[in-house]
Amino acid sequence: MTKYPTRMGDGHVIDMTADELKADLIAGSADAADRGRIPPLKDDEIDFLLDLFKSNARVVGVDSGNEVVLTHDIGTLRLDGDQGNSGVGIPLSRLQGVQVHERAFAADTMELGHVDYSWKPVKPIIAQEQQALENILLSTIVPIFYGAMPNLGTYYAPDGPFGNPSDLLPMGKIKEAREAQELAVEHATRDIVYICGKLAEVGADGVNFDTTGAAGDADFKASLQAVEQLKAKHPNLAIQVGMAGEFVLGIHGELEYDGTRLAGLYPHHQVGLVEKAGGDIFGPVVNTNTSKSMAWNLARAVTFVKAVTAVANIPVHVNMGMGVGGSPVFETPPIDSVSRASVAMVEIARVDGL
Repeated sequence: MTKYPTRMGDGHVIDMTADELKADLIAGSADAADRGRIPPLKDDEIDFLLDLFKSNARVVGVDSGNEVVLTHDIGTLRLDGDQGNSGVGIPLSRLQGVQVHERAFAADTMELGHVDYSWKPVKPIIAQEQQALENILLSTIVPIFYGAMPNLGTYYAPDGPFGNPSDLLPMGKIKEAREAQELAVEHATRDIVYICGKLAEVGADGVNFDTTGAAGDADFKASLQAVEQLKAKHPNLAIQVGMAGEFVLGIHGELEYDGTRLAGLYPHHQVGLVEKAGGDIFGPVVNTNTSKSMAWNLARAVTFVKAVTAVANIPVHVNMGMGVGGSPVFETPPIDSVSRASVAMVEIARVDGL
């Protein structure tokens, strides 16, 4: 019986028969459908994915005319960053990095970001970041975002002024842990609005809230509040909100936005709140299970994201890459996996961008 090379969720190569691939595709989609209470993939969609995995091509692509926009997170750090952070260690300035992406890589959009890639560390050096952004805007044409993570963890001890829920909760100090998170939400919202407002003043085309919700429901709440306040002050500033995971962790457990409890929300519910807040682009995340095949992971990811595009009224740029969107958990995901995942997201989930 013919076997086809594919990968596990951690990236290592395995061989599977067509029947084994199809069984995993069906099982992965069923898992997403059960968890999210959404429809599984249809038979013809499963067959489409099966053909992708049976293809002998190392790299696959969408049909001509079905190309989508690409947005980036981390931006120039992909070039000048260290290899432990998916970079390649090329000593380029951020301006040069943007120009390379625009003029050599033909990127649709590009992003500037601080090396720490969190909002809080940007505040003390906002004047320098304004200057860097302005210089880049004056020498490039491609739309420029400024990206960072809300990263509510930077507001907790030992780095921040508030108690750390990770320390307080194991001690049974639930009230204190919730109070710390509520204070962090207040301060993070204020900081993000201040920083993004300064970036808007020098002409930023947009801002990217990357890895939103990484610190749980309080992290998501701070981001939504910041988006709402930014849109009120800077209506022409494009705002992209990319999530950290498929499921909002209820570390606080009782926080709400616009009457909706944040803990436990899956992507097709997250997008509605991002829209209400004023977000212009939504980046859903579906996490990769390293112990499952890529077929299982990709079918699961596409099922979740298809449910997002079915209800979204704003563009959906699904998060793809290391450990998300059906790609293996590997710093530099193999192109055979990334291209198949990307095709599936475009042709089945009908995303607007990657």
